[in-house]
Amino acid sequence: MTKTNNNDEEEEFISFGHNQNTKTGFEEDADEYLAAQDESCATPEIATPMPLTSLMIPQAPITTSIPTLTSEMLKDVVRTKTYQNVIYQNKFLIKDKVVLDVGAGTGILSLFCAKAGAKHVYAVECSQMADMAKEIVKANGFSDVITVLKGKIEEIELPTPKVDVIISEWMGYFLLFENMLDSVLYARNKWLVDGGVVLPDKASLFLTAIEDSEYKEDKIEFWNSVYGFDMSCIKKKAMMEPLVDTVDQKQIVTDSRLLKTMDISKMSSGDASFTAPFKLVAQRNDYIHALVAYFDVSFTMCHKLLGFSTGPKSRATHWKQTVMYLEDVLTVCEGETITGSMSVSYNKKNPRDIDIKLIYSFEWQALQDLKDSTLQNALKLIKYNSQCCGFSFFCIFSLLSFATFPLLQT
Repeated sequence: MTKTNNNDEEEEFISFGHNQNTKTGFEEDADEYLAAQDESCATPEIATPMPLTSLMIPQAPITTSIPTLTSEMLKDVVRTKTYQNVIYQNKFLIKDKVVLDVGAGTGILSLFCAKAGAKHVYAVECSQMADMAKEIVKANGFSDVITVLKGKIEEIELPTPKVDVIISEWMGYFLLFENMLDSVLYARNKWLVDGGVVLPDKASLFLTAIEDSEYKEDKIEFWNSVYGFDMSCIKKKAMMEPLVDTVDQKQIVTDSRLLKTMDISKMSSGDASFTAPFKLVAQRNDYIHALVAYFDVSFTMCHKLLGFSTGPKSRATHWKQTVMYLEDVLTVCEGETITGSMSVSYNKKNPRDIDIKLIYSFEWQALQDLKDSTLQNALKLIKYNSQCCGFSFFCIFSLLSFATFPLLQT
């Protein structure tokens, strides 16, 4: 996968929609923050679907220590500065309010809220990080404002009957990986007052297509001949493993399409499983090797709309993008379309995992332009028709005994 550096250009956050290149919602102080850190450190024909299988995400970064895991998220300036700006620039949402922080991790969001004048903050964290969060809260002088509760949100009892605000950084790879959203919805249904605020309150999942011959040749086609031996059976497995990595925006071949928008303040748990149609239109003549999913998050209750995008045209985040390689290479011309549908559901064996079923089809524009029906029938043989691709997110930390600190957040 081709790497790309963070985009130095920043623009004001704009509302989300089809084919928009959304920008991060943090202000110019993000660059000042980065500089300070650097200085201090010196409905087509569709084939029969293939069955889904559970697989790992092999290229996701693998880390083994709590400090490493948490620092990666805290150093994600897009993520952390956006939350900070939402809280500090919209104190009317927090001041004198009772706040519930779901999946508090180190307690950074709780600290932001306490500094913004929250009446009280309940920071719920089920991992061993809760013990450290208590020390962090004490060290910063907020023990009288922040109460850290260790345990699962579904199992603990709050010392208060209701809260005014629920804040959480629940998003995972592909937006839904790890299924922490269900915990936020549980807390909302049980403790949020009528008319209360959920931060963030909107999340949208998008799809686009890319050219990526270099990576596919190196990692996928490699299995066709390994020192002269046919190991293509492994290639089939590799094709079904989503890749989490940073996509260079120069690789993008088509427009982006909205798959799903979720209103966290109103949705039910079942709404996170869905099937969405898509139609991607080629923006140039090129090859397509993979489809790429990314998500946007927004805070619509603020004075002005704030949020961020994890898309390839925005500043990079620790979520990166999710790449799903196609078995066949598509040769497209500007204006041609890829149509299909994507089904997303939680894995039945492990609800923290995500099953993705992708059905797609591509037809040359030349076929649509032909008016001679006889010639059209003769040319149907060159109509491209894909098989269904099944992908599953399998817990990437399962090999690291990650169950000792599940749903680790910061």
